[in-house]
Amino acid sequence: MGLEVESRPSESPYIERVWRSRSDGVDQMTSIAASRWDLVFWEQGGQVCVGVQGPVSRASPAPVPAEATFFGISFSLGTMMPHLPVHGLVDGSAEIPDVTPGSFWLKGSHWRLPDYDNAEWFVRRLVREGVLDRDPIVADVLRGAAQEVSERTLQRRFVAATGLTRGAVRQIDRARQAAILIQRGEPIQEVVHRLGYFDQPHLARSLTRYVGRTATQLSVRQPPEPLSLLY
Repeated sequence: MGLEVESRPSESPYIERVWRSRSDGVDQMTSIAASRWDLVFWEQGGQVCVGVQGPVSRASPAPVPAEATFFGISFSLGTMMPHLPVHGLVDGSAEIPDVTPGSFWLKGSHWRLPDYDNAEWFVRRLVREGVLDRDPIVADVLRGAAQEVSERTLQRRFVAATGLTRGAVRQIDRARQAAILIQRGEPIQEVVHRLGYFDQPHLARSLTRYVGRTATQLSVRQPPEPLSLLY
């Protein structure tokens, strides 16, 4: 009973994570902040739906469809659909039309529905057909590599490719990592030191904003309300 979630990493430079989940007996979860956007496929009562979920800037309650199965591709930072700008999808989503049990419509063509095991093949085809693109400067910036363009240009390209500023991405990703460490039993003070928070209150504010849980709540083995995908 609850929200069962499974995920795996990917060797594709375009994919951050591939995940799938099933809901059973739960009608609400906490949707935590996410710096990546997702292409999501779900089935409920025999009906198949497809949608693009944009980056999420802060945690909030979210409904969970009853007895539904989900499969999603979380794209790496800098990966984008030029015809569907990600900056317009922050804290929002866009449903894909003309979905059948076996295909869906995207950028003027019908596409066969992918699944958890062939996501990389599907993404390679999206790249070949020009539906997906990737701004390499974003990955370079995240690695700290020196750039030959101005700071203003870097920020503009980063926001265009991710929908968020570099500062927002750092804060969201750090809060998610803190939540994972706390759930693993890492001492709070060690998490503060390891991830560079100023102090414990700073960590607490970050967790509340981006994860929707306190450190104590994250330590509970079976919380009353599930979290969205945390990795």
